[in-house]
Amino acid sequence: MTRPARPWPPTATAALLLLSALAYTAWVLELVIATGLDPVQAYVSELAAEDQPLGGVFRATDLAAGSAVLAAAVLALSTSRWRPWTVTGWSALALFGAATVADSRLPLSCRPTQDPECAARESAGLVPATHTAHAVSSTLAMVGALGALAALTVAARRYRRWPGYARLGPWLLGAELLAIAWSLAAIGAFQVGRGTWALGAGQRLQVLLVAVGLAVLAVSVAREVPER
Repeated sequence: MTRPARPWPPTATAALLLLSALAYTAWVLELVIATGLDPVQAYVSELAAEDQPLGGVFRATDLAAGSAVLAAAVLALSTSRWRPWTVTGWSALALFGAATVADSRLPLSCRPTQDPECAARESAGLVPATHTAHAVSSTLAMVGALGALAALTVAARRYRRWPGYARLGPWLLGAELLAIAWSLAAIGAFQVGRGTWALGAGQRLQVLLVAVGLAVLAVSVAREVPER
C-alpha cells in the first residue's frame, strides 16, 4: 500500500512528540513535591486520583501528553508515504495518544495501594466505574505504545529511515517488555494480597521508557532522511 508522499514539516511532528515526552514525564515532580505517595509502591495513576491535592495537575499533563502524541501521529499519517509498517506504527501511536487522553478523563477516585479502605472498596466493587474504565484505557495506552515502538522500529530499519530510532528501538523495546512484565506481575501480586512488589517503581520505569522512546523518535523525525 503506497502513495506519493506529499511535502510535510517533520519539525512539527517532532515538536509534538517532544512535547508529549515532556508531559508524560510530569510524574518526576513527585521527587521534589510532597504528594503523600510512595513512588516505589504506588500506581503512577494515583498521582492523578480525585482525592489527591495535585491530581488536577497530573490529569492536565496526561491530557497534554495524549493530545500532543495523537496530533503528531495524525499529522504523520496524513502527510507521509503509506507503507505497512509505518502506517501500523503511527496508528498504534495514535491509539496510545487517544487512550492517554481517555486516562486523563477517567481518574481513580482514591489510592488503592496507599489507602486500605480504598483497596477494600475496590475489591468489593464499591468504587466508581471509572476505576474499571481507567484500567481499560491504561491497557490500551500501553498496547498502543508497545505496538508503536515495535512497528516504527521495524519501519526505521526496513525502510532505512530514522537511523537513531533504528539503532535504539530494539533496546528500548526489550527494556519496555521487561518493565511491563514486572508491572503485570506486581499488579497480580497486589490484587491477590501478596504485597506490591515495588509496583510503583516498575510502572515508573515503564512510562519513563515510553517517554524516552517518544523523545528518540522526535529527534529522529527532526533529522528525517528521504525514504528509499
